[in-house]
Amino acid sequence: MLRAQAWTIGEIVDDLGVSRSSVSVWVRDVRFDEATRAARAGANRRRGARTRGPNRLQQRKQAEIDRLLAEGIERIGQLSDRDLLIAGTALYAGEGAKGDGVVKSANSDPRMVLLSCAWLRRFFDVDESRLRVHLYLHQGLDLNGARSFWSALTGIPVTQFGRPYRAVPDPSIRRSKHPLGCPAVTYASSTTHREIMGLVHALLRCEVSNPG
Repeated sequence: MLRAQAWTIGEIVDDLGVSRSSVSVWVRDVRFDEATRAARAGANRRRGARTRGPNRLQQRKQAEIDRLLAEGIERIGQLSDRDLLIAGTALYAGEGAKGDGVVKSANSDPRMVLLSCAWLRRFFDVDESRLRVHLYLHQGLDLNGARSFWSALTGIPVTQFGRPYRAVPDPSIRRSKHPLGCPAVTYASSTTHREIMGLVHALLRCEVSNPG
């Protein structure tokens, strides 16, 4: 048994790809030689933990993630106009501004921003010159690079970007920050905002049938 050969619980977890709690129960009464343990520890230090590849549990996890990503793409397929209308409305219902007068959505995920912009342009009469982007970006990050990235993604010229908000990074609150910041795309139009809220209202009042 691995524990009898002075393997640590962590090593057994890595090799078998099982949970630490399970291994702890299995080996709690197994005795091992301390000299063998010391020799194994020295060999592990010399070999270095960085040389190890993913363990079996990590491999199974990644395989499942890859499989479900492919399955998700197959299940969703190509979006029709109706699909995009509903998807964009649901996204705005969750993250868009609800106050009257301004259409506004913010997200740090470029895919979400792209979807929101495509939806806004597809289903509403938008005056491109009135679109604005306000960028939230931590100090010390590349403002010009972030502006160029979001401008290319959204199709909104940098000249239509408002004054950015440069946050002071606080390592006690978060360990990482988004290198491209978080853009808020806005469109000042009471009519368009009310039209969107009408769609949100219609979506949220829909009855959802139970399967079967």
